[in-house]
Amino acid sequence: MTTRRKLLAATVALMGTTALPVLASADVVKIGVLAPLSGAAAADGQEYVNGVQLAVDELNAQGGVAGYTFEVVVGDVGDASADAVATATRRLLSDRDMGAVMSGYASNSNFEIEMMAEQEMVYLLSANSAQTAGIITEDPDFFRTVWSFSPSYDGYETGVLPVIEQLEEDGSLTLPNRKIAIVSSDNPYSRTIAEGLTASFEAGGWEITQNQLLPFGEINDWRGFLAQVRQDPPALLVNTDYLPGNAATFMSQFMENPTNSLVFIQYAPSVPEFLELTREVSNGVVYNLLGGALTTPANPRAQEVVGKYVEAYGNEPGFYGIALYEQTMLYADALEAVGDPADRLAIGEWIGAADKQTAMGRLHFDQETHLAVQGDDGIPLQFFQIVDGERILFSPDEYATGSFMMPPWME
Repeated sequence: MTTRRKLLAATVALMGTTALPVLASADVVKIGVLAPLSGAAAADGQEYVNGVQLAVDELNAQGGVAGYTFEVVVGDVGDASADAVATATRRLLSDRDMGAVMSGYASNSNFEIEMMAEQEMVYLLSANSAQTAGIITEDPDFFRTVWSFSPSYDGYETGVLPVIEQLEEDGSLTLPNRKIAIVSSDNPYSRTIAEGLTASFEAGGWEITQNQLLPFGEINDWRGFLAQVRQDPPALLVNTDYLPGNAATFMSQFMENPTNSLVFIQYAPSVPEFLELTREVSNGVVYNLLGGALTTPANPRAQEVVGKYVEAYGNEPGFYGIALYEQTMLYADALEAVGDPADRLAIGEWIGAADKQTAMGRLHFDQETHLAVQGDDGIPLQFFQIVDGERILFSPDEYATGSFMMPPWME
């Protein structure tokens, strides 16, 4: 047993989590959702629940799967502290009718992955790829029930510069210099991407004029950082904090006195809350996604799923509404094939071998990391711009729904 396995066994013992028995109910399978339903990430958490509930309602309306219907049970991870995540995870794991657990991100470190694997619980998630891969590559066979719909985040770190250069080459974007200012918040996701972007742009010959790391949490005042940015305006201004409320505040304060800089904000503009908070202020902002809905004629599945979500909830989904719907549907496919929800190892192995067209693109998994495969033969890295309140997919070209436009403050 590895040191990690020994530590996990001790942790599980302290938490009082014992090996799960077979499902107690004859015909109802519970699907757990680990979600931040309170705190700054609550908008994401509600999308988790919405996505799973949408899938469950659809499956139940069709009569269930393999003789089973489904019920959603939510574990609120609150502020994503270790105690809150452990408590919510323990509660879901102790439920004898639990067949699988879904999440986007529950903890910043993804430590709950090991708790799930120890109990042979099917656990599908969609975030923190570096942390997921770091845990699973030590012993992929131990994590046969754990799979991530998020590909490696390497594309977030290395994929921005080539797109900027391509926009310049085709005349869509005119930049005043080769300077970039970066701000991040101190959490593994945002910090890792900021570090990767720094390395990528430095290798490309760009000057890093600002590179600040702020405490993670609600940020109401970005003006100190922006004041320094305005002293030496960069061509590209990057914020990798993923909370939509923070990103909205950042954009509003930038527009108080905008510089001639393209604004790139990591992930947050994909959350519907961001547009609700910013409205016309966000016109021109650029962001990217690994795994967002690929709503193009080449992928009719995406428009189908988005349409169902809008009909059910009255607004378009962000990343997680789509991802959690597809996670639940893949679990249903696996249950249909295996037949017995108590045979979680077989269900996990079936999921790991799956190859399916989803709303995000072609989904199949790397067998060493258990991450979704990224690229032309997997989940593509999509670049969007907000134009007149709409999200325009402008890269890759083969999936584009529109063209990049110079932001109004740069014209």
